[in-house]
Order: sequence, then C-alpha cells, then structure tokens
Amino acid sequence: MAQLFHIHPQNPQDRLILQAVKIIRKGGIMAYPTDSSYALGCHIGDARALERIRTIRQASAEHNFTLVCEDLSELAKYARVENQDYRLLKSLTPGPYTFILPATREVPRRLQHPKRKTIGLRVPDFPIVSALLTELGEPIMSSTLWMQGDDLPLNDAHDIEERIGHEVDLIIDAGPCDLEPTTVLEIDRGLVNVVRQGKGDASVFA
Repeated sequence: MAQLFHIHPQNPQDRLILQAVKIIRKGGIMAYPTDSSYALGCHIGDARALERIRTIRQASAEHNFTLVCEDLSELAKYARVENQDYRLLKSLTPGPYTFILPATREVPRRLQHPKRKTIGLRVPDFPIVSALLTELGEPIMSSTLWMQGDDLPLNDAHDIEERIGHEVDLIIDAGPCDLEPTTVLEIDRGLVNVVRQGKGDASVFA
C-alpha cells in the first residue's frame, strides 16, 4: 500500500520532499499534485516504473508521456527549440501547459512518441513540484492521473488512495487540485497546434 505524505502546498516540508525523492530514486511511483490536476510520476531512467504507469493508465504504445522540468534551460536539453518557439515557451512558463516538441538525443526512445519522435515537456507553477525537482536534480517522468473510462482526472488524495493505493508507492496530499488537466500545445518552427484545451488559455492559438 502507498505511503501518504501530507505536504503543505505553498511551504513544502523539506523532510518530506527528501523522503519523496528517495522513493522516486529507488524506482517508486508517486501520485502528486500540480498546478492543474494530479499526475503520476517516476524517475526518468526507470523503464520498469514507466511500464507500471502505462499499466495503471491503460495507455497505448503511442501515449505521450511528459518530462516535468524545473525551468526552460532544462527543457531545452530534451527538446529541439527554435528561437521563435523559445519566446513562446518563455511567455507560457511556468504554468499549466504541456508542450509537444521534437525530442533530442538526450530523451530515451521509450519516452518518445514512436512515430513522430516527439516528447511532452512542461514547467509547472507549483511549489511542491519545484521542491521535488530541485532535490531530484533532473526531470520527473510524468502522466496526468486520468483513469481509463473517467470523465475527469483524479484530484483528491483520498480518492486516489482508494482507487490505486495498491499500485503506487507514494501519494502526496496537498489538498484537492484543479480538475482541469494541462492545455497541450504541439509546437514546431513557429507553428502551434492545440491538441487539448485544458486549464491554460489557448484562445490566441485557436
């Protein structure tokens, strides 16, 4: 059964952040809050943890996983970003957006879309996520906690514990999250395609 950590949403306790990162580094999966909905996360280099998340989500081989990054400098390591695209990313981060971008060689093939060779990247605006990323020192491999057949993502830690507490190693409880997932934007050489309208405003790209 998953451990349940009660972490303050604005002032995360260092002791609990350190314990959470230890769980991630040992191959654990966590359900954690973001600036949109809850997500599932694991270590970027852990293939087994990735497959566990794929099983929980019942995700297909073409499911776009996301690397949650601390800032834009880290994002540029994993995606090919043109100058005009960088200006757009800078205007929207941190925030509730996921960007689908061409992957660099730094991204393991298992994390890329198998046909388009793209990767989802995002920079959340949420203190708990920032604290986790600072302590971890690298991105979190992530996927929205949206269960097959549900109309909305899960957004309450106690509901998550009841539904998948036996399938994850850690649940971070910071109170209910927003019900909306991120807005997903596919960006390539100045062209923007709105893949999913979520919490982030994408009206200018419609």
